[in-house]
Amino acid sequence: MRIRKDFEMMPDDQIVQAAKISDALAHPGRIKIYRYIMKCNNDRKPVRNKDIVDEFDYSQATISQHLNKMVIADLLLSEQRGASTYYYVNIGVIGKYIKILKIFE
Repeated sequence: MRIRKDFEMMPDDQIVQAAKISDALAHPGRIKIYRYIMKCNNDRKPVRNKDIVDEFDYSQATISQHLNKMVIADLLLSEQRGASTYYYVNIGVIGKYIKILKIFE
């Protein structure tokens, strides 16, 4: 196995981004929620926090913590409309994440 020499050139901002996304994806529940939001977005169906609570067997507080972690990692975008918060997959972030991690191949 040959070690790539350019792994040392990874900028600090990419290291921080990779760590945030890795942390956000480190829980199976968050991956399931992310997949659910992605599917709904693909079907052009709006996704509110309440929809996610209804779909999964987690408390409102747990769902909010999971969503917050994914928003902080830029995996999700949120939009406040009245009393509801709507969630959207931030297209392209997973691709950037994979590209960052490819440096370790």
